[in-house]
Amino acid sequence: MTLELQNVRREVKGAVHIRDVSLTLERGSLNVLLGATLAGKTSLMRLMAGLDAPTSGRVIANGQDVTGLSVKKRSVAMVYQQFINYPALSVYENIASPLRVQGLPKAEIDARVASAARLLKLEPYLQRTPLALSGGQQQRTAIARALVKQADLVLLDEPLANLDYKLREELREELPRIFASTGAVFVYATTEPTEALLLGGSTATLMEGAVTQFGPTAAVYRRPADLATAKVFSDPPLNTLRVTKSGGTVQLANGTTVAATGAFAGVADGAYTVGVRAHHLAVEDRIHGEASRPDGGLIRLAASVAVTEVTGSESFLHMDMGKERLTALVPGVRRLEPEAAVEVVIDPRHILLFDAGGASTGTALDAAA
Repeated sequence: MTLELQNVRREVKGAVHIRDVSLTLERGSLNVLLGATLAGKTSLMRLMAGLDAPTSGRVIANGQDVTGLSVKKRSVAMVYQQFINYPALSVYENIASPLRVQGLPKAEIDARVASAARLLKLEPYLQRTPLALSGGQQQRTAIARALVKQADLVLLDEPLANLDYKLREELREELPRIFASTGAVFVYATTEPTEALLLGGSTATLMEGAVTQFGPTAAVYRRPADLATAKVFSDPPLNTLRVTKSGGTVQLANGTTVAATGAFAGVADGAYTVGVRAHHLAVEDRIHGEASRPDGGLIRLAASVAVTEVTGSESFLHMDMGKERLTALVPGVRRLEPEAAVEVVIDPRHILLFDAGGASTGTALDAAA
């Protein structure tokens, strides 16, 4: 099935939930909806499923207009953030339940359940009840029940959000394999850029009900079309600096001046926004002399430490540079005291550059992964 949204808009009591979205999702594709909470991911999925009707625009499935068609008359399966299983039924009966509603023969039900259980590694647990399973196994059961329907459209609304870290990582690795084995259109909603990158496929970035960009996941991440997309696809939040280019120099809002090299060299004079992801900021301790190395064309900015967060294998350094707040993600344990003087180092090859209207200038983006 091919699913197409044509200028779909959804308004509720005057509030716009979805803003004129147009998307085409191909048969057998994995499509990630990436955005913060309340960005419109669930609202968009409900329109795709037929649970809600758009205020304007059309939903086309396999060339047929299904805009006003009830979800009961569509080939749709959904998996939610919360485990939704029947506690009194065995895993087998949970998976088989939609097939029994359809009135399929027992032999076909057995075959489909066996296939889904094998795919999701549930074969040893078919006779157990959901409460006897781990959280990951319960969510696998919910996913198996969605897959066994052999629906043309499978919607997964943050299905791993309530699992612990180890279980999330395990299922994230397996889901692309599971998706690849079917011919359905899969739509997976998440708030986490890392999850989108792990899943691959294509990603639509959402902000305030609008799709800012849609394309292959790696391409959207490396080459965001605008500042909004770059912000959605950055965690920790994207560092942004306002700059003005004039001739051969670039001036920051705090008065710091650097040479107009790298991404700045090929753009016209004017106001821009520099975006730098947290893992592309290096931090050097000025007190202990780390900043004495040759710059090699690097941009060096004086800042002071506000907060240090050590997570174990990585550390988050939050720093103030005048009125600007920068966040760096650095490897290992880095404990710097509040107000410690540091130098923030930026490689010009790793910056994302946007014009005054927020559009990408199209320069140096391949290096900003």
